Amino acid sequence: MARLARLYVPDQPQHVILRGLDQQPAFVDDQDYELFIDCLKAAARDHHLAVHAWVLMPGAVQLLVTPSDESSLPKAMQAVGRRYVAHFNRRYARRGTLWEGRYRATVIEGERFFLLASRVVELAPVRSHLVTAPEDYRWSSYRHHIGLTVDSLITDHPLYWALGNTPFERQRAYRELCEQALDERETTQLMQATLKGWVLGSDTYRDWASRTANRRVSPLPRGRPRKVREAPGTPAAASGAIGAAATASAASTPAAGSGGGGGQSAGHGAGQSAPYSTPHSGDNPAGSTSTHGGGHAGSGSATTSGENTGGSSGHSGGSQGSGGGGSSGSSSEHEERKPGTGTH
Repeated sequence: MARLARLYVPDQPQHVILRGLDQQPAFVDDQDYELFIDCLKAAARDHHLAVHAWVLMPGAVQLLVTPSDESSLPKAMQAVGRRYVAHFNRRYARRGTLWEGRYRATVIEGERFFLLASRVVELAPVRSHLVTAPEDYRWSSYRHHIGLTVDSLITDHPLYWALGNTPFERQRAYRELCEQALDERETTQLMQATLKGWVLGSDTYRDWASRTANRRVSPLPRGRPRKVREAPGTPAAASGAIGAAATASAASTPAAGSGGGGGQSAGHGAGQSAPYSTPHSGDNPAGSTSTHGGGHAGSGSATTSGENTGGSSGHSGGSQGSGGGGSSGSSSEHEERKPGTGTH
């Protein structure tokens, strides 16, 4: 199955995860961390990538960004990878990739999940038991958001600015927010959506994102599509019912020579099916009734014994059959079914 293209929705934030290969450390000392930050600053500037939150841990990188265009994030991550991996391999005398495949990313609904994603990124060192307090960890943007440092890599998102009217109010509100426990269910949803590349948001938001991105933004249902049964009254069901009724009607048709009404029914059978158009040898001793007359008249091809012993043609036999049917009270049926009226 072909891999879906990178998901991009204009002006929407994305959560990004980059993992080290086989859980090996991608950063060994401060020099490695500092070089990666320099690489990220240069790539974000060159490719117009707004970085709202970041964290570097020994075996993983997490970012919260807003790309300016569809190629902004891929090109920035490619630039960082090329420069940093070359440095790491040269410094530690190794070869090959440093990361576990491609970076993982997903679009998130900002109004519902931006602040959650920011907290998940910056509290990752605490959740991984690297430190006991987030402000004690140097390699994240948390210290910037609570006012302890000024990070030139960070572009504050409008949703962060909405936390207060002044920098002090925003910093205090963000600190208080991070002191609250994370919702584990929502945190798991965010991580799974990022790892699998599916949009995280409400149904309405996902529908909008799908139309905007012109691609699927959520997984298809598992298994084969369920078969849809035809409901009564649909064209397919109606045609099936008509066919069944016609089969039952043909099976219940009386044999030729059973009377006026029987002649009427047998006549319809002759008009519909060729095998019923030939009467028994005893019914027509003169042998002058033609198959053309029976098929054409429809309702007059079958007559009782002695009605057509004078060698009359198939057309007159058709007239007689029609008259006999009329006397049995089924003329309305002949009016509805135009092919069996008996006219030539």
